[in-house]
Amino acid sequence: MKKIFVLFIAAALFTGCKKDFLSRSSLTELAEDNFWQNSSDAQLGINGIYDVLQDRIMYGGGLNEFNGIGIPVYDTFTDNAFNSYRFEGPANYIEGNIDPSITNGRIFNGFWASNYRGIARSNAAITSIGRMTTEQITDENKAFLIAQARFLRALFYFNIAVYFEDAPLITTVQTVQTASVPKNTQAEILAQVVEDLTAASEILPITVPTSLTGYATKGSALGLLARVQLFNKNHEAAAAAAKAVIDLNYYNLNTPFGTIFTEAGENTREIVFSVKFQEAAGFSTGSTFGASFNGQPKVNSQPLANLVNEFYNTAGQPVSFPTTATGAVQKANRDPRLALTIWFRGDAFAVQNNGNNVFFNANSASNFTSYGQRKYAHTRTSPLGTAIAGAQSQDFYILRYADILLMRAEALIESDPTNPEIYTLINAVRARVNMPSIETAEGAGRSQSQLRDILRHERRVELAFEGLRFFDLKRWGEVEAAYNRMRADNITGYNPQYRGLKSETFPIPQGELDANKKLEQHPAWK
Repeated sequence: MKKIFVLFIAAALFTGCKKDFLSRSSLTELAEDNFWQNSSDAQLGINGIYDVLQDRIMYGGGLNEFNGIGIPVYDTFTDNAFNSYRFEGPANYIEGNIDPSITNGRIFNGFWASNYRGIARSNAAITSIGRMTTEQITDENKAFLIAQARFLRALFYFNIAVYFEDAPLITTVQTVQTASVPKNTQAEILAQVVEDLTAASEILPITVPTSLTGYATKGSALGLLARVQLFNKNHEAAAAAAKAVIDLNYYNLNTPFGTIFTEAGENTREIVFSVKFQEAAGFSTGSTFGASFNGQPKVNSQPLANLVNEFYNTAGQPVSFPTTATGAVQKANRDPRLALTIWFRGDAFAVQNNGNNVFFNANSASNFTSYGQRKYAHTRTSPLGTAIAGAQSQDFYILRYADILLMRAEALIESDPTNPEIYTLINAVRARVNMPSIETAEGAGRSQSQLRDILRHERRVELAFEGLRFFDLKRWGEVEAAYNRMRADNITGYNPQYRGLKSETFPIPQGELDANKKLEQHPAWK
């Protein structure tokens, strides 16, 4: 069944002065004019916030992105993958050859701007919908839409807190007179995120009508709250939030791993929250994070050998192969997620319009790692005629149920390490792909340190190329170790240099510092 694409609801509502909602440069103007008059206006305002999630620099891109890649390709900031397109940002960042004041720092500009645009739209919606009367909107719908805006504001602010750390915390509609504000601490931002998500989770329903597919639900708010509390190292709260998602008894792991990252997996009960995309002629509503050229798998997200070697054999034991080993040898008797996540030389990674397979050529001059990204990858021209290098309809998953289970397991390891539920949670994720249980592969009665290693391994192989690796490494204090692994992979012309906090944060864009004299650069980037 064709999915409902919530952001296109806006198209039917664009009338008169409302048609330029998404193009206005001032969200203050929206709060002060005659826009917010009824429930249709309010829903259009919420759709305008969701629109930001589709930005290429957010969750929509990319491939060949001169203004910087999006979060789906953020594993190239880590030991999971190498981005050979230096103009996109990650390789220059990792090598220490990037500056917030010059062109190759534009990834920071776009990411900052999109997140704050989403925050501004959220603030406008919260304020303006809050002022609407019962004659304009029902109390129930008002509460629901404000909860949507608070969830989205929390998501944007969490991105800011993870990558930029200290930054302005703005929760009201700004005017020209109030636009220049100083930074708040990361802790203050995260406290607001927790407040927003807690409030949203109390209002949002377990499911939404099909006409609102793509809107956040109770599980979405609780799942993101679990992620935030893990980052906060508030493990008991993280465990409780993840358990609340589980206790909804709505989500499951019934979808085959190989199906999840295709359009067939988008509306299954694995997906807790996703960014919806739909290719359509004349609209920038498709996604390019799975795009690839015809000659080889994604040039700008090439899996590294240390990730490939992280996947165990089918007995649940570590193995290691040189990159020169054939794909058949490397894939034999391995965790099934390996071959469903990574392309090997000799694999048929795409299908031409004439039905012929395109093979990953061992002589490809632009592949440096010997591997290609399979997860999320476009493999053929879409039914509407969009080539694999174009913007197709694949959604991006911000939260899925396997992550919820692993987040609860991690929170319990840190707060209640002898709890037997830890084994149950991790084993459930393994069981979907017929990998052996912890008791079978590693043994029962594991120590807290051993369980940490097991959990971190499981997150890496389950969630590779889902934009979470940087978040995980930073939370665990493992960024420097990741740089060591990158160097050990010895990619020609690639020289990762760990630079302390400079390798764990983004700088505030120079243009923002110039425009707002109350802002100060992150200490690591001064």
